[in-house]
Amino acid sequence: MPESFLPGGFVNAVVRVGDTVRRPASARTAFVRDLLRLLEAAGWGGAPRYLGVDEQGREVLGYLDGHVAWEPRQPAAVSSDESLVAVARLVREFHDLTAGTPLAGAQEVVCHNDLSPKNTVYRPTVVGGELRPVAFIDWDIAAPGARIHDVAHVCWQYLGLGPSVGDDVAEAARRVRLIADSYGLPDRGSLVTTILWWQDRCWRGIESAADAGSVAMGRLRDAGVVQEVQRAYRWVAGHRDVLERALR
Repeated sequence: MPESFLPGGFVNAVVRVGDTVRRPASARTAFVRDLLRLLEAAGWGGAPRYLGVDEQGREVLGYLDGHVAWEPRQPAAVSSDESLVAVARLVREFHDLTAGTPLAGAQEVVCHNDLSPKNTVYRPTVVGGELRPVAFIDWDIAAPGARIHDVAHVCWQYLGLGPSVGDDVAEAARRVRLIADSYGLPDRGSLVTTILWWQDRCWRGIESAADAGSVAMGRLRDAGVVQEVQRAYRWVAGHRDVLERALR
């Protein structure tokens, strides 16, 4: 069957073949396979199905139809309060399904570790037709971790925490609180610290991998992603008091 490249992939070349998605295998393939099968066995529809490996050694996943928010400009429904609530609840669902399993090991849960609108499938609701999140894709860096790690990543990525927020810090803080409440995060004291940890880890990881010869990370650095994340870090650090006050 013919292959067509799926948009939005900056690190890996991902193609669609019929009702399947093919992506390069990696050292994480076995873990991702076991995770997706666990979620499928639980009847959770928020992740693609793992279907095996093709003749080229690529992972074969089920294709999830819907709107993937990979472009900078998106319909308002993608960033609405209702969609944020739905995202947080989806994260809580798969966290709860992985808690206490061998895949989580000694950690609380299995984390996706790259949750963002670009890795989210949205579909229109039956009533009203508004786009709402229904699934997450790109599970290739999922790993055991703490619940707060994914929640912090959601706050950073779905709210665009950084200079683009501008002076409306109080509104951003309200929406950080909304995500934490919708997930049911009990301990919010280190949430902003964890957002900063993610941002610091992100730009340093890109720099390190690019210096080590990673072509994909080199492209990210050349595109100005390091500076972009550094600016986001400074913005969050500069407004830390407001963000943390909202969580209290």
